Amino acid sequence: MSKVASKLNNKLNKKIGSGARAKSKQIKIKVKSEAGKKKSQKKVKAKANKAAKTIQDKELIVIDESQGLIFENDKTLFGYFSEQIKAMEERYAKHYAPSRDFNEEEIDAKEDWLEATLDDPDEIWIDIETFPEIPLYALIKTIDDPADPFIYVAVVYLNTEEKYPSFVFIHFATKDTQLAEVFRQKEIIYHRKLEAIQFAAIEGDSLLEGDHLAIGLLESMMKLRNEKDVPADKFQEFAEQREETINNPDEIWRKVDSEGHTLVTFIRDIGEFKADHFYIVVTEEDPNTEVHSLLFSFPTNDSTLADRYRQGENLEAEEVSQESSH
Repeated sequence: MSKVASKLNNKLNKKIGSGARAKSKQIKIKVKSEAGKKKSQKKVKAKANKAAKTIQDKELIVIDESQGLIFENDKTLFGYFSEQIKAMEERYAKHYAPSRDFNEEEIDAKEDWLEATLDDPDEIWIDIETFPEIPLYALIKTIDDPADPFIYVAVVYLNTEEKYPSFVFIHFATKDTQLAEVFRQKEIIYHRKLEAIQFAAIEGDSLLEGDHLAIGLLESMMKLRNEKDVPADKFQEFAEQREETINNPDEIWRKVDSEGHTLVTFIRDIGEFKADHFYIVVTEEDPNTEVHSLLFSFPTNDSTLADRYRQGENLEAEEVSQESSH
């Protein structure tokens, strides 16, 4: 169902052989430094495969010259990456669900979105655990077409010096959010919306980790706020109310959303802090452990907005186990 790496890279090699270079625009992507500090980031560029390099009048396929990844032909190239390609294809096959996703022809029709995903991804995830010697980068782009929304995923090898995708292990279009989720491994190093949601991010919540569920729920909430509600730039002034709301909530509500996430919401009337105000904390419950991961929280003076979070099952406080971070 998915587009196998060999098919894509063969196409690129044909372009290279004819002297053409894949069209690409340069973008700035934030990547964590080797020191591993979450707030320490460096700028890199993402672009499509470079042209093959001629050495001693012989055309070679250069994936990463600094790492010695220079190949004479496709056979040796794909042989070197065969384990990674197989692993990604098996992951796709295991989680692909025809009943809720595109068929093969529909996936083929969306193949042109690969280039945009390589050039300008919305998310970048790095997995250095599955293959310690070959980090896997998952580039993910969300296409918000009202008539046909979907996600494009490309798992690539990133050139270590110039930071561009030089080999694609697998790529595909999907409308199944559960399938896309299994390729979000193991650590997010870039999310386009991170800077835009900093007003609501508090240490310990999933917004700071670029969690797409937390970001999506926050965006939905912001669309529902009225003009007289607490301004976004005032959110941090209420941050100290988060722990009090979790520890001493007036209400706790649990519901399962349309994508199968179990959301547990804590609501506290903070009228003594600000008249006619509520503080709301949204968490996700692990169905196996029943422990909750903190997604995001916010203040509101709009009882109608607060009512939107009073959905599902009304719980008692002692029924809930808590975990401070996602």
